[in-house]
Amino acid sequence: QVQLVESGGGLVQAGDSLRLSCAASGGTFSSYAMGWFRQAPGKEREFVAGISSNGGATSYADSVKGRFTISRTNAKNTLYLQMNSLKPEDTAVYSCAVLYSLSSRRPAGSFGSWGQGTQVTVSS
Repeated sequence: QVQLVESGGGLVQAGDSLRLSCAASGGTFSSYAMGWFRQAPGKEREFVAGISSNGGATSYADSVKGRFTISRTNAKNTLYLQMNSLKPEDTAVYSCAVLYSLSSRRPAGSFGSWGQGTQVTVSS
């Protein structure tokens, strides 16, 4: 029911920063825990970061902890991922999703197919 559109990706050099956005429409955004996932070519999709419905709690994959920051602005129905100190291994398509719960690190059961996401490419 909720529609999500990612943006903000691009081509950057190692050490640079990017901020991704996920615009939501439909549903009740403020009631959902949200998360970012990424998938590199030939690899499985993996959890990157999550945030509780009110933004009071966050969770990060070990690979990005200390470098990435997830946030949200419920009044604007928008989720963000600030990515600093980017590394080539961060190269992937980044997608957002409604989480079943923050601790689950999994999309909600009602979540449909993954969209196009936004491409992040980090050169060495």
